Amino acid sequence: MPTVEIDPDELRELTGHEEKGDDDLKSDLFGLGLEYEGRTDEGEFELEFAPDRLDRLSVEGVARSLRYQYGDSRGVYVPTTNAHDWTIVVDDSVPDERPYVTGAVIRDVDLNEAALESLIQLQEKLHATMGRKRAKGAIGIHDLTMLKGSAATEGNPTIEYVGVEPDEDRFVPLDSDKELTPAEVLEEHQTGKTYADLVSEYERYPAIYDDLGQFSFPPVINGRRTEVSTDSRDLFVEMTGTDQWTIDRMLNIVCYALSARGATVEEVAVEYPDQRVVRPDFSTKTKTVPHARIESILGIDLEPEQVVDLAERSGLEAERSDRLETDGPAAGSTAGSADGEGDESDEHESLTYEVTIPPYRVDVLHPLDVIDDLGRAYGFNDLEPRYPDVGTIGGRHERSRLENAVRTRLVGLGFQDLLNFHMISEAENFERMTLGPDDDAYGAGEPATIKGPYSEDYTMLRTWITPSLLMVLENNTHRRYPQDLAEIGFAARVDDAENTGVGEGRYVGAVLARYDAAYEDAKARLQALVRSFGGDLETPPTEHPSYIPGRTAAVVIDGEEVGVIGEVHPKVLVEHDLEVPVAGFEFDLEALAE
Repeated sequence: MPTVEIDPDELRELTGHEEKGDDDLKSDLFGLGLEYEGRTDEGEFELEFAPDRLDRLSVEGVARSLRYQYGDSRGVYVPTTNAHDWTIVVDDSVPDERPYVTGAVIRDVDLNEAALESLIQLQEKLHATMGRKRAKGAIGIHDLTMLKGSAATEGNPTIEYVGVEPDEDRFVPLDSDKELTPAEVLEEHQTGKTYADLVSEYERYPAIYDDLGQFSFPPVINGRRTEVSTDSRDLFVEMTGTDQWTIDRMLNIVCYALSARGATVEEVAVEYPDQRVVRPDFSTKTKTVPHARIESILGIDLEPEQVVDLAERSGLEAERSDRLETDGPAAGSTAGSADGEGDESDEHESLTYEVTIPPYRVDVLHPLDVIDDLGRAYGFNDLEPRYPDVGTIGGRHERSRLENAVRTRLVGLGFQDLLNFHMISEAENFERMTLGPDDDAYGAGEPATIKGPYSEDYTMLRTWITPSLLMVLENNTHRRYPQDLAEIGFAARVDDAENTGVGEGRYVGAVLARYDAAYEDAKARLQALVRSFGGDLETPPTEHPSYIPGRTAAVVIDGEEVGVIGEVHPKVLVEHDLEVPVAGFEFDLEALAE
Protein backbone atom coordinates (compact mmCIF):
# COMPACT_ATOMS: atom_id res chain seq x y z
CA MET A 1 0.00 0.00 0.00
CA PRO A 2 1.21 3.58 -0.64
CA THR A 3 2.63 5.53 2.28
CA VAL A 4 2.90 9.25 2.97
CA GLU A 5 5.17 11.03 5.45
CA ILE A 6 3.48 13.63 7.66
CA ASP A 7 5.06 15.96 10.24
CA PRO A 8 2.82 15.64 13.33
CA ASP A 9 3.67 19.17 14.51
CA GLU A 10 2.70 20.62 11.16
CA LEU A 11 -0.47 18.52 11.19
CA ARG A 12 -1.41 19.96 14.59
CA GLU A 13 -0.76 23.48 13.30
CA LEU A 14 -2.84 23.03 10.14
CA THR A 15 -5.74 21.48 12.05
CA GLY A 16 -5.62 24.11 14.80
CA HIS A 17 -5.42 21.43 17.50
CA GLU A 18 -2.07 21.99 19.17
CA GLU A 19 -3.33 20.12 22.25
CA LYS A 20 -3.46 16.78 20.42
CA GLY A 21 -0.80 14.34 21.54
CA ASP A 22 0.82 11.83 19.21
CA ASP A 23 -1.35 8.97 20.47
CA ASP A 24 -4.50 11.04 19.96
CA LEU A 25 -3.41 11.90 16.42
CA LYS A 26 -2.70 8.26 15.62
CA SER A 27 -6.16 7.29 16.85
CA ASP A 28 -7.85 10.08 14.87
CA LEU A 29 -5.89 9.17 11.74
CA PHE A 30 -6.85 5.52 12.10
CA GLY A 31 -10.48 6.63 12.15
CA LEU A 32 -9.87 8.12 8.70
CA GLY A 33 -8.38 4.86 7.44
CA LEU A 34 -4.75 6.02 7.72
CA GLU A 35 -2.65 3.42 9.50
CA TYR A 36 0.45 4.42 11.45
CA GLU A 37 3.48 2.49 10.17
CA GLY A 38 6.20 4.10 12.31
CA ARG A 39 8.40 7.19 12.29
CA THR A 40 11.01 8.31 9.81
CA ASP A 41 14.53 9.31 10.89
CA GLU A 42 13.27 12.91 10.93
CA GLY A 43 10.46 12.04 13.34
CA GLU A 44 7.64 12.23 10.79
CA PHE A 45 4.66 9.87 10.86
CA GLU A 46 4.75 7.28 8.11
CA LEU A 47 1.13 6.56 7.25
CA GLU A 48 -0.33 3.87 5.01
CA PHE A 49 -3.39 5.05 3.15
CA ALA A 50 -5.99 3.71 0.76
CA PRO A 51 -4.87 4.57 -2.78
CA ASP A 52 -8.33 5.89 -3.69
CA ARG A 53 -8.04 8.90 -1.34
CA LEU A 54 -5.41 10.75 -3.34
CA ASP A 55 -6.41 14.03 -1.72
CA ARG A 56 -4.64 12.75 1.41
CA LEU A 57 -1.23 12.49 -0.24
CA SER A 58 -0.09 15.65 1.55
CA VAL A 59 -0.24 17.02 5.08
CA GLU A 60 -2.69 19.65 3.84
CA GLY A 61 -5.12 17.00 2.62
CA VAL A 62 -4.84 14.96 5.81
CA ALA A 63 -5.37 18.10 7.91
CA ARG A 64 -8.48 18.94 5.88
CA SER A 65 -9.95 15.50 6.58
CA LEU A 66 -9.19 15.83 10.29
CA ARG A 67 -10.86 19.24 10.50
CA TYR A 68 -14.00 17.68 9.05
CA GLN A 69 -13.72 14.79 11.50
CA TYR A 70 -13.38 17.23 14.41
CA GLY A 71 -16.37 19.24 13.19
CA ASP A 72 -14.26 22.38 12.65
CA SER A 73 -15.10 22.38 8.92
CA ARG A 74 -18.40 21.38 7.37
CA GLY A 75 -19.83 20.89 3.92
CA VAL A 76 -18.29 21.30 0.49
CA TYR A 77 -15.47 23.81 0.18
CA VAL A 78 -14.60 25.20 -3.24
CA PRO A 79 -11.75 27.73 -3.41
CA THR A 80 -12.50 31.10 -4.94
CA THR A 81 -10.64 31.56 -8.22
CA ASN A 82 -9.57 34.76 -9.93
CA ALA A 83 -10.27 35.24 -13.63
CA HIS A 84 -7.55 34.02 -15.94
CA ASP A 85 -4.64 36.18 -16.98
CA TRP A 86 -2.35 33.55 -18.49
CA THR A 87 -3.11 31.37 -21.52
CA ILE A 88 -1.63 28.06 -22.70
CA VAL A 89 -1.78 27.67 -26.47
CA VAL A 90 -1.63 24.07 -27.71
CA ASP A 91 0.12 23.84 -31.08
CA ASP A 92 -0.72 21.33 -33.81
CA SER A 93 2.82 19.95 -33.48
CA VAL A 94 2.13 18.48 -30.02
CA PRO A 95 2.70 14.68 -30.09
CA ASP A 96 -0.51 12.71 -30.55
CA GLU A 97 0.59 10.40 -27.75
CA ARG A 98 0.41 13.24 -25.18
CA PRO A 99 -2.12 15.77 -26.47
CA TYR A 100 -3.63 17.22 -23.29
CA VAL A 101 -2.53 20.03 -20.97
CA THR A 102 -4.02 21.89 -18.04
CA GLY A 103 -2.79 24.53 -15.63
CA ALA A 104 -3.34 27.10 -12.90
CA VAL A 105 -1.60 30.13 -11.44
CA ILE A 106 -1.04 30.15 -7.68
CA ARG A 107 -0.43 33.54 -6.04
CA ASP A 108 0.77 34.63 -2.61
CA VAL A 109 1.70 31.17 -1.34
CA ASP A 110 3.90 30.93 1.76
CA LEU A 111 6.44 28.27 0.87
CA ASN A 112 8.56 27.59 3.91
CA GLU A 113 10.79 24.52 3.98
CA ALA A 114 8.04 22.24 5.30
CA ALA A 115 5.50 23.48 2.76
CA LEU A 116 7.92 23.01 -0.12
CA GLU A 117 8.76 19.46 0.99
CA SER A 118 5.05 18.68 1.25
CA LEU A 119 4.44 20.03 -2.26
CA ILE A 120 7.29 17.94 -3.68
CA GLN A 121 5.98 14.82 -1.93
CA LEU A 122 2.47 15.46 -3.24
CA GLN A 123 3.84 15.88 -6.75
CA GLU A 124 5.80 12.62 -6.66
CA LYS A 125 2.99 10.62 -5.00
CA LEU A 126 0.51 11.80 -7.63
CA HIS A 127 3.02 10.85 -10.32
CA ALA A 128 3.33 7.35 -8.84
CA THR A 129 -0.42 6.76 -8.42
CA MET A 130 -2.90 8.66 -10.57
CA GLY A 131 -0.20 9.68 -13.06
CA ARG A 132 0.91 6.06 -13.53
CA LYS A 133 4.59 6.91 -13.08
CA ARG A 134 4.13 10.06 -15.23
CA ALA A 135 2.87 8.02 -18.20
CA LYS A 136 -0.75 9.18 -17.84
CA GLY A 137 -0.12 12.54 -16.19
CA ALA A 138 2.92 14.59 -15.21
CA ILE A 139 3.13 17.75 -13.08
CA GLY A 140 5.36 20.76 -13.62
CA ILE A 141 5.52 23.51 -10.97
CA HIS A 142 7.37 26.73 -11.84
CA ASP A 143 8.27 30.07 -10.29
CA LEU A 144 5.91 32.43 -12.11
CA THR A 145 8.20 35.43 -11.74
CA MET A 146 10.76 33.68 -13.98
CA LEU A 147 8.30 33.31 -16.86
CA LYS A 148 7.76 35.86 -19.59
CA GLY A 149 4.61 35.26 -21.59
CA SER A 150 4.32 36.29 -25.20
CA ALA A 151 1.67 38.90 -25.91
CA ALA A 152 -1.64 37.33 -26.90
CA THR A 153 -4.48 38.81 -28.90
CA GLU A 154 -6.32 39.60 -25.66
CA GLY A 155 -3.26 41.22 -24.16
CA ASN A 156 -2.76 38.35 -21.69
CA PRO A 157 0.61 36.60 -21.34
CA THR A 158 0.77 33.35 -23.31
CA ILE A 159 2.92 30.24 -23.22
CA GLU A 160 2.95 27.45 -25.80
CA TYR A 161 2.70 23.68 -25.55
CA VAL A 162 4.43 22.35 -28.68
CA GLY A 163 6.21 19.38 -30.18
CA VAL A 164 9.92 19.72 -30.97
CA GLU A 165 12.54 17.67 -32.78
CA PRO A 166 14.81 15.74 -30.38
CA ASP A 167 17.77 17.99 -31.25
CA GLU A 168 15.85 21.13 -32.15
CA ASP A 169 16.51 23.39 -29.16
CA ARG A 170 18.48 23.60 -25.91
CA PHE A 171 17.61 24.45 -22.32
CA VAL A 172 19.17 23.99 -18.88
CA PRO A 173 17.29 21.24 -16.99
CA LEU A 174 17.01 20.97 -13.21
CA ASP A 175 20.11 19.69 -11.41
CA SER A 176 22.31 20.67 -14.34
CA ASP A 177 24.49 23.64 -15.25
CA LYS A 178 24.70 23.21 -19.01
CA GLU A 179 22.31 23.47 -21.91
CA LEU A 180 21.06 20.21 -23.33
CA THR A 181 18.76 19.23 -26.17
CA PRO A 182 15.81 17.00 -25.24
CA ALA A 183 17.65 14.03 -26.78
CA GLU A 184 20.75 14.81 -24.71
CA VAL A 185 18.62 15.04 -21.55
CA LEU A 186 17.43 11.47 -22.14
CA GLU A 187 21.00 10.27 -22.72
CA GLU A 188 23.03 12.25 -20.16
CA HIS A 189 20.76 13.49 -17.34
CA GLN A 190 19.91 11.02 -14.56
CA THR A 191 16.23 11.99 -14.46
CA GLY A 192 16.15 11.88 -18.25
CA LYS A 193 17.47 8.33 -18.23
CA THR A 194 14.83 7.32 -15.67
CA TYR A 195 11.89 8.54 -17.75
CA ALA A 196 13.35 8.19 -21.24
CA ASP A 197 11.07 5.28 -22.12
CA LEU A 198 8.00 7.57 -21.82
CA VAL A 199 8.95 9.68 -24.86
CA SER A 200 11.85 7.97 -26.62
CA GLU A 201 9.57 6.50 -29.30
CA TYR A 202 7.92 9.85 -30.11
CA GLU A 203 8.78 11.49 -33.42
CA ARG A 204 8.53 14.87 -31.70
CA TYR A 205 9.03 15.54 -27.99
CA PRO A 206 6.61 17.56 -25.82
CA ALA A 207 7.92 20.97 -24.76
CA ILE A 208 6.55 24.13 -23.14
CA TYR A 209 7.88 27.56 -24.12
CA ASP A 210 7.53 31.10 -22.88
CA ASP A 211 8.90 34.20 -24.62
CA LEU A 212 12.42 33.42 -23.36
CA GLY A 213 12.52 29.83 -24.59
CA GLN A 214 11.87 26.28 -23.41
CA PHE A 215 11.30 25.90 -19.67
CA SER A 216 9.70 22.45 -19.43
CA PHE A 217 10.23 19.07 -21.06
CA PRO A 218 7.17 17.08 -19.93
CA PRO A 219 6.89 14.43 -18.65
CA VAL A 220 10.62 14.21 -18.02
CA ILE A 221 11.99 17.32 -16.31
CA ASN A 222 11.54 21.07 -15.76
CA GLY A 223 14.00 23.76 -16.66
CA ARG A 224 16.36 25.20 -14.06
CA ARG A 225 15.30 28.78 -14.87
CA THR A 226 11.86 28.33 -13.29
CA GLU A 227 12.94 26.21 -10.30
CA VAL A 228 10.74 26.72 -7.23
CA SER A 229 12.33 27.65 -3.89
CA THR A 230 11.21 28.88 -0.48
CA ASP A 231 11.49 32.41 -1.88
CA SER A 232 8.85 31.71 -4.53
CA ARG A 233 5.51 33.38 -3.91
CA ASP A 234 3.72 33.02 -7.25
CA LEU A 235 3.65 29.66 -9.03
CA PHE A 236 2.66 28.40 -12.45
CA VAL A 237 1.36 24.80 -12.39
CA GLU A 238 1.13 22.90 -15.65
CA MET A 239 0.24 19.29 -16.27
CA THR A 240 0.36 17.24 -19.45
CA GLY A 241 -0.97 13.77 -20.10
CA THR A 242 -2.86 11.27 -22.15
CA ASP A 243 -6.25 11.96 -20.57
CA GLN A 244 -7.81 15.36 -19.84
CA TRP A 245 -9.93 14.10 -16.94
CA THR A 246 -6.93 12.64 -15.14
CA ILE A 247 -4.71 15.71 -15.29
CA ASP A 248 -7.63 18.00 -14.39
CA ARG A 249 -8.28 15.95 -11.24
CA MET A 250 -4.57 15.93 -10.37
CA LEU A 251 -4.55 19.70 -10.77
CA ASN A 252 -7.51 20.05 -8.40
CA ILE A 253 -5.69 18.12 -5.67
CA VAL A 254 -2.58 20.31 -6.00
CA CYS A 255 -4.64 23.52 -6.01
CA TYR A 256 -6.53 22.49 -2.88
CA ALA A 257 -3.25 21.71 -1.09
CA LEU A 258 -1.79 25.13 -1.95
CA SER A 259 -5.06 26.87 -1.12
CA ALA A 260 -4.73 25.41 2.39
CA ARG A 261 -1.47 27.37 2.65
CA GLY A 262 -3.35 30.62 2.11
CA ALA A 263 -2.67 30.87 -1.62
CA THR A 264 -5.05 32.34 -4.19
CA VAL A 265 -5.90 30.21 -7.20
CA GLU A 266 -6.05 31.94 -10.58
CA GLU A 267 -7.53 30.37 -13.68
CA VAL A 268 -5.59 29.61 -16.85
CA ALA A 269 -7.13 29.44 -20.31
CA VAL A 270 -6.13 26.48 -22.49
CA GLU A 271 -6.57 27.01 -26.23
CA TYR A 272 -6.64 23.81 -28.29
CA PRO A 273 -6.82 23.99 -32.09
CA ASP A 274 -10.53 23.09 -31.91
CA GLN A 275 -11.70 24.36 -28.50
CA ARG A 276 -10.96 26.61 -25.56
CA VAL A 277 -11.28 25.58 -21.91
CA VAL A 278 -10.61 27.34 -18.62
CA ARG A 279 -8.92 25.52 -15.77
CA PRO A 280 -8.89 24.51 -12.96
CA ASP A 281 -12.30 22.86 -13.20
CA PHE A 282 -13.78 23.18 -9.71
CA SER A 283 -17.26 22.01 -10.71
CA THR A 284 -18.95 19.64 -8.28
CA LYS A 285 -20.89 16.47 -9.04
CA THR A 286 -23.82 14.82 -7.31
CA LYS A 287 -24.82 11.29 -6.34
CA THR A 288 -28.35 10.17 -5.48
CA VAL A 289 -28.36 8.07 -2.31
CA PRO A 290 -31.53 6.47 -0.85
CA HIS A 291 -32.04 6.83 2.90
CA ALA A 292 -33.11 3.18 3.16
CA ARG A 293 -29.90 2.04 1.54
CA ILE A 294 -27.79 4.05 3.99
CA GLU A 295 -29.55 2.38 6.92
CA SER A 296 -29.34 -1.06 5.29
CA ILE A 297 -25.61 -0.86 4.54
CA LEU A 298 -24.60 0.67 7.88
CA GLY A 299 -27.10 -1.36 9.89
CA ILE A 300 -28.33 1.58 11.98
CA ASP A 301 -31.41 3.78 12.15
CA LEU A 302 -30.78 7.41 11.23
CA GLU A 303 -32.90 10.49 11.13
CA PRO A 304 -32.60 12.64 8.00
CA GLU A 305 -30.98 15.40 10.05
CA GLN A 306 -28.30 12.94 11.13
CA VAL A 307 -27.56 11.95 7.54
CA VAL A 308 -27.19 15.60 6.52
CA ASP A 309 -24.90 16.18 9.52
CA LEU A 310 -22.74 13.14 8.71
CA ALA A 311 -22.44 14.26 5.08
CA GLU A 312 -21.30 17.74 6.10
CA ARG A 313 -18.75 16.25 8.51
CA SER A 314 -17.42 14.22 5.58
CA GLY A 315 -16.82 17.29 3.44
CA LEU A 316 -19.98 16.62 1.44
CA GLU A 317 -23.41 18.22 1.32
CA ALA A 318 -26.71 16.33 1.31
CA GLU A 319 -30.02 17.82 0.20
CA ARG A 320 -33.21 15.90 0.96
CA SER A 321 -35.42 14.72 -1.86
CA ASP A 322 -38.64 12.79 -1.25
CA ARG A 323 -38.83 10.94 -4.56
CA LEU A 324 -38.56 7.14 -4.55
CA GLU A 325 -35.17 5.82 -5.62
CA THR A 326 -34.73 2.19 -6.68
CA ASP A 327 -30.98 1.98 -7.12
CA GLY A 328 -30.12 -1.65 -6.45
CA PRO A 329 -31.71 -4.39 -4.34
CA ALA A 330 -30.86 -2.71 -1.04
CA ALA A 331 -32.79 0.45 -1.88
CA GLY A 332 -36.06 -0.84 -0.52
CA SER A 333 -34.65 -2.55 2.58
CA THR A 334 -34.38 -0.91 5.99
CA ALA A 335 -32.36 -1.42 9.12
CA GLY A 336 -35.59 -1.80 11.09
CA SER A 337 -36.60 -4.93 9.21
CA ALA A 338 -33.19 -6.44 9.97
CA ASP A 339 -34.02 -6.34 13.68
CA GLY A 340 -36.99 -8.62 13.14
CA GLU A 341 -39.32 -6.21 14.97
CA GLY A 342 -42.16 -6.50 12.47
CA ASP A 343 -43.11 -5.22 9.08
CA GLU A 344 -43.82 -1.65 10.02
CA SER A 345 -44.07 0.96 7.29
CA ASP A 346 -40.91 2.97 6.94
CA GLU A 347 -41.58 6.70 7.08
CA HIS A 348 -38.32 7.33 5.16
CA GLU A 349 -38.95 4.75 2.42
CA SER A 350 -39.21 7.34 -0.35
CA LEU A 351 -36.52 9.65 1.03
CA THR A 352 -33.34 10.15 -0.99
CA TYR A 353 -30.48 12.63 -0.84
CA GLU A 354 -28.75 14.56 -3.58
CA VAL A 355 -25.19 14.48 -2.27
CA THR A 356 -22.71 17.05 -3.60
CA ILE A 357 -19.13 15.83 -4.13
CA PRO A 358 -16.21 18.33 -3.98
CA PRO A 359 -13.79 18.62 -6.92
CA TYR A 360 -10.83 17.02 -5.13
CA ARG A 361 -12.68 13.74 -4.41
CA VAL A 362 -11.68 11.62 -7.40
CA ASP A 363 -12.65 8.42 -5.58
CA VAL A 364 -16.44 8.87 -5.34
CA LEU A 365 -17.82 6.80 -8.22
CA HIS A 366 -20.92 5.20 -6.68
CA PRO A 367 -23.49 5.85 -3.92
CA LEU A 368 -21.71 3.21 -1.83
CA ASP A 369 -18.64 5.48 -1.72
CA VAL A 370 -20.83 8.15 -0.13
CA ILE A 371 -22.24 5.66 2.38
CA ASP A 372 -18.69 4.65 3.31
CA ASP A 373 -17.96 8.31 4.13
CA LEU A 374 -21.10 8.55 6.23
CA GLY A 375 -20.10 5.43 8.13
CA ARG A 376 -16.64 6.82 8.88
CA ALA A 377 -18.14 10.08 10.09
CA TYR A 378 -20.50 8.12 12.36
CA GLY A 379 -17.60 5.96 13.54
CA PHE A 380 -17.31 2.35 12.47
CA ASN A 381 -16.18 1.45 15.99
CA ASP A 382 -19.52 2.75 17.25
CA LEU A 383 -21.53 0.35 15.12
CA GLU A 384 -22.95 -2.52 17.15
CA PRO A 385 -22.72 -5.96 15.51
CA ARG A 386 -25.90 -8.02 15.35
CA TYR A 387 -27.13 -11.24 13.83
CA PRO A 388 -28.78 -10.92 10.43
CA ASP A 389 -32.48 -11.71 10.18
CA VAL A 390 -31.81 -14.95 8.27
CA GLY A 391 -33.03 -18.39 9.32
CA THR A 392 -29.97 -20.37 8.26
CA ILE A 393 -26.76 -21.56 9.86
CA GLY A 394 -23.50 -20.68 8.16
CA GLY A 395 -21.32 -23.38 6.72
CA ARG A 396 -18.47 -23.95 4.32
CA HIS A 397 -19.39 -23.76 0.64
CA GLU A 398 -18.81 -26.85 -1.46
CA ARG A 399 -16.40 -24.93 -3.69
CA SER A 400 -14.44 -23.92 -0.61
CA ARG A 401 -14.34 -27.54 0.55
CA LEU A 402 -12.97 -28.56 -2.84
CA GLU A 403 -10.35 -25.81 -2.79
CA ASN A 404 -9.15 -26.80 0.67
CA ALA A 405 -8.96 -30.45 -0.33
CA VAL A 406 -6.96 -29.70 -3.49
CA ARG A 407 -4.72 -27.28 -1.60
CA THR A 408 -3.99 -29.97 1.01
CA ARG A 409 -3.09 -32.47 -1.74
CA LEU A 410 -0.78 -29.97 -3.45
CA VAL A 411 1.06 -29.24 -0.20
CA GLY A 412 1.35 -32.98 0.35
CA LEU A 413 2.93 -33.27 -3.10
CA GLY A 414 5.63 -30.79 -2.07
CA PHE A 415 4.22 -27.52 -3.43
CA GLN A 416 4.31 -24.26 -1.53
CA ASP A 417 0.85 -22.68 -1.48
CA LEU A 418 0.58 -19.10 -2.84
CA LEU A 419 -2.04 -16.36 -2.93
CA ASN A 420 -1.37 -13.84 -5.71
CA PHE A 421 -3.16 -10.71 -6.88
CA HIS A 422 -6.06 -11.28 -9.28
CA MET A 423 -5.09 -8.16 -11.20
CA ILE A 424 -2.12 -8.00 -13.54
CA SER A 425 -0.85 -6.04 -16.55
CA GLU A 426 -1.25 -6.93 -20.22
CA ALA A 427 2.51 -7.25 -20.52
CA GLU A 428 2.77 -9.83 -17.72
CA ASN A 429 -0.31 -11.81 -18.72
CA PHE A 430 0.37 -11.93 -22.46
CA GLU A 431 3.53 -10.34 -23.87
CA ARG A 432 6.08 -11.80 -21.45
CA MET A 433 4.44 -15.21 -21.92
CA THR A 434 4.71 -14.84 -25.75
CA LEU A 435 0.94 -15.30 -25.80
CA GLY A 436 -1.60 -13.13 -27.58
CA PRO A 437 -5.19 -12.58 -26.45
CA ASP A 438 -6.40 -13.77 -29.87
CA ASP A 439 -4.29 -16.96 -29.90
CA ASP A 440 -6.03 -20.32 -29.96
CA ALA A 441 -4.34 -21.47 -26.76
CA TYR A 442 -5.04 -21.97 -23.09
CA GLY A 443 -4.90 -18.64 -21.20
CA ALA A 444 -5.77 -16.57 -24.26
CA GLY A 445 -8.98 -14.60 -24.54
CA GLU A 446 -10.20 -11.03 -24.32
CA PRO A 447 -9.26 -9.68 -20.89
CA ALA A 448 -11.51 -7.73 -18.54
CA THR A 449 -9.62 -4.44 -18.35
CA ILE A 450 -9.84 -1.55 -15.90
CA LYS A 451 -11.11 1.64 -17.54
CA GLY A 452 -9.13 4.04 -15.36
CA PRO A 453 -6.33 2.10 -13.60
CA TYR A 454 -4.26 3.90 -10.98
CA SER A 455 -1.21 1.75 -11.69
CA GLU A 456 0.21 0.40 -14.92
CA ASP A 457 1.06 -2.80 -13.05
CA TYR A 458 -2.62 -3.66 -12.49
CA THR A 459 -4.69 -2.88 -15.56
CA MET A 460 -6.72 -6.08 -16.07
CA LEU A 461 -7.94 -9.29 -14.47
CA ARG A 462 -5.60 -12.15 -15.26
CA THR A 463 -6.86 -14.70 -17.76
CA TRP A 464 -4.75 -17.52 -16.30
CA ILE A 465 -2.60 -18.20 -13.23
CA THR A 466 0.78 -19.30 -14.65
CA PRO A 467 2.03 -15.73 -15.36
CA SER A 468 1.55 -14.87 -11.67
CA LEU A 469 3.59 -17.93 -10.65
CA LEU A 470 6.43 -16.98 -13.01
CA MET A 471 6.42 -13.45 -11.56
CA VAL A 472 6.97 -14.98 -8.12
CA LEU A 473 9.85 -17.09 -9.47
CA GLU A 474 11.33 -13.96 -11.04
CA ASN A 475 11.26 -12.19 -7.68
CA ASN A 476 12.73 -15.24 -5.93
CA THR A 477 15.89 -15.72 -7.99
CA HIS A 478 17.93 -14.89 -4.87
CA ARG A 479 16.47 -17.94 -3.06
CA ARG A 480 17.62 -21.55 -3.23
CA TYR A 481 16.18 -24.14 -5.59
CA PRO A 482 14.16 -26.26 -5.98
CA GLN A 483 11.15 -23.95 -5.84
CA ASP A 484 7.85 -25.79 -6.30
CA LEU A 485 4.94 -23.32 -6.21
CA ALA A 486 1.19 -23.77 -6.58
CA GLU A 487 -1.88 -21.58 -6.42
CA ILE A 488 -5.63 -22.08 -6.54
CA GLY A 489 -6.93 -18.75 -7.72
CA PHE A 490 -9.29 -16.60 -9.69
CA ALA A 491 -9.05 -15.76 -13.40
CA ALA A 492 -11.52 -14.21 -15.83
CA ARG A 493 -12.15 -13.48 -19.49
CA VAL A 494 -14.72 -11.43 -21.38
CA ASP A 495 -17.66 -13.70 -22.24
CA ASP A 496 -20.77 -12.28 -23.88
CA ALA A 497 -22.70 -15.40 -22.91
CA GLU A 498 -22.52 -14.40 -19.23
CA ASN A 499 -25.04 -11.89 -17.92
CA THR A 500 -22.17 -9.87 -16.42
CA GLY A 501 -20.21 -9.99 -19.68
CA VAL A 502 -17.30 -11.71 -17.91
CA GLY A 503 -16.69 -15.42 -17.43
CA GLU A 504 -15.08 -16.12 -14.04
CA GLY A 505 -13.48 -19.28 -12.71
CA ARG A 506 -11.15 -20.85 -10.16
CA TYR A 507 -8.05 -22.57 -11.51
CA VAL A 508 -5.20 -24.74 -10.24
CA GLY A 509 -1.71 -23.70 -11.33
CA ALA A 510 1.68 -25.17 -10.38
CA VAL A 511 5.32 -24.78 -11.43
CA LEU A 512 8.52 -26.67 -10.62
CA ALA A 513 11.74 -24.68 -10.90
CA ARG A 514 14.97 -26.65 -10.52
CA TYR A 515 18.05 -27.64 -12.52
CA ASP A 516 16.41 -30.88 -13.73
CA ALA A 517 12.75 -29.83 -14.02
CA ALA A 518 11.05 -31.70 -16.86
CA TYR A 519 7.66 -32.50 -18.31
CA GLU A 520 7.69 -35.91 -16.64
CA ASP A 521 8.06 -34.34 -13.17
CA ALA A 522 5.07 -32.07 -13.70
CA LYS A 523 2.95 -34.90 -15.10
CA ALA A 524 3.78 -37.18 -12.16
CA ARG A 525 2.53 -34.57 -9.69
CA LEU A 526 -0.55 -33.86 -11.79
CA GLN A 527 -1.31 -37.57 -12.16
CA ALA A 528 -1.12 -38.07 -8.39
CA LEU A 529 -3.39 -35.08 -7.79
CA VAL A 530 -6.07 -36.15 -10.26
CA ARG A 531 -6.06 -39.79 -9.10
CA SER A 532 -6.53 -38.71 -5.46
CA PHE A 533 -9.88 -37.25 -6.53
CA GLY A 534 -10.86 -40.30 -8.55
CA GLY A 535 -10.35 -38.64 -11.91
CA ASP A 536 -9.02 -40.06 -15.17
CA LEU A 537 -6.11 -38.05 -16.68
CA GLU A 538 -5.06 -37.96 -20.32
CA THR A 539 -2.34 -35.74 -21.80
CA PRO A 540 -2.54 -35.65 -25.61
CA PRO A 541 0.19 -33.57 -27.33
CA THR A 542 -0.64 -29.95 -28.12
CA GLU A 543 1.05 -26.67 -28.91
CA HIS A 544 1.23 -23.56 -26.77
CA PRO A 545 3.44 -20.47 -27.33
CA SER A 546 4.49 -20.36 -23.67
CA TYR A 547 5.81 -23.94 -23.68
CA ILE A 548 8.45 -25.91 -25.60
CA PRO A 549 7.10 -27.64 -28.74
CA GLY A 550 7.08 -31.40 -28.29
CA ARG A 551 7.16 -31.01 -24.51
CA THR A 552 3.61 -29.69 -24.16
CA ALA A 553 0.28 -31.47 -23.72
CA ALA A 554 -3.34 -30.69 -23.06
CA VAL A 555 -4.79 -31.62 -19.66
CA VAL A 556 -7.85 -33.82 -20.22
CA ILE A 557 -9.72 -34.93 -17.10
CA ASP A 558 -12.59 -37.40 -17.45
CA GLY A 559 -12.67 -36.80 -21.19
CA GLU A 560 -12.84 -33.00 -21.06
CA GLU A 561 -9.93 -30.72 -22.03
CA VAL A 562 -9.46 -28.35 -19.09
CA GLY A 563 -5.84 -27.13 -19.10
CA VAL A 564 -2.25 -27.37 -20.29
CA ILE A 565 0.99 -28.95 -19.05
CA GLY A 566 4.54 -28.62 -20.29
CA GLU A 567 8.05 -27.23 -20.02
CA VAL A 568 8.20 -23.43 -20.12
CA HIS A 569 9.76 -22.06 -23.32
CA PRO A 570 13.32 -20.64 -23.06
CA LYS A 571 12.09 -17.28 -24.40
CA VAL A 572 9.71 -17.01 -21.46
CA LEU A 573 12.46 -18.04 -19.03
CA VAL A 574 14.84 -15.39 -20.40
CA GLU A 575 12.08 -12.78 -20.23
CA HIS A 576 11.70 -13.56 -16.50
CA ASP A 577 15.47 -13.75 -15.83
CA LEU A 578 15.22 -17.41 -14.86
CA GLU A 579 18.35 -19.53 -15.25
CA VAL A 580 16.83 -22.92 -14.38
CA PRO A 581 14.25 -24.98 -16.30
CA VAL A 582 10.61 -24.65 -15.28
CA ALA A 583 7.84 -27.18 -15.84
CA GLY A 584 4.26 -26.70 -14.82
CA PHE A 585 0.56 -27.25 -15.36
CA GLU A 586 -2.72 -25.40 -15.02
CA PHE A 587 -6.34 -26.52 -15.25
CA ASP A 588 -9.90 -25.68 -14.23
CA LEU A 589 -10.58 -26.51 -10.57
CA GLU A 590 -14.13 -27.69 -11.36
CA ALA A 591 -12.65 -30.65 -13.25
CA LEU A 592 -11.93 -32.27 -9.86
CA ALA A 593 -15.44 -31.78 -8.49
CA GLU A 594 -17.26 -35.04 -7.83
